[in-house]
Amino acid sequence: MLSPKNRMRHSTEFNAVMRSGRRSGRGALGVVYLAPRPTSEAEPDPPRVGFIVSKAVGGAVVRNRVQRRLRHMMRPRLVDLPNGSLLVVRAKPSATTARAEELDAQLESAIASVMRPKSASRRRRVGRAEESRRPDAAGERWAGR
Repeated sequence: MLSPKNRMRHSTEFNAVMRSGRRSGRGALGVVYLAPRPTSEAEPDPPRVGFIVSKAVGGAVVRNRVQRRLRHMMRPRLVDLPNGSLLVVRAKPSATTARAEELDAQLESAIASVMRPKSASRRRRVGRAEESRRPDAAGERWAGR
């Protein structure tokens, strides 16, 4: 169980994270992370986590079970989040049948992905050389296609 100080409860927080946070998705879940804003407060807010489990996942009993599993997996990871950060974990329908180890690995991977610095997360283009991407002499077609 997450302590009350680590839970997101207000829709304004959820909206802010969903609008401007960094996203990462895996098979059974998606994660949206909003980094903390620099403040001059002596005591910054602790990291907070919110969960979205829609009716597409299942009935109320199934949704609550999935949410409990995710909360349980998230608790030891709170120490990795910086103070003042907001994280939303969104369960997909496949989360109901996913094994705990799979769900845990997907959560770990998604959190690592959204917290990675932006410059490190960009993929390098691999493929044809730049010359083959230029138009031919007539300029009508692209070479190499």
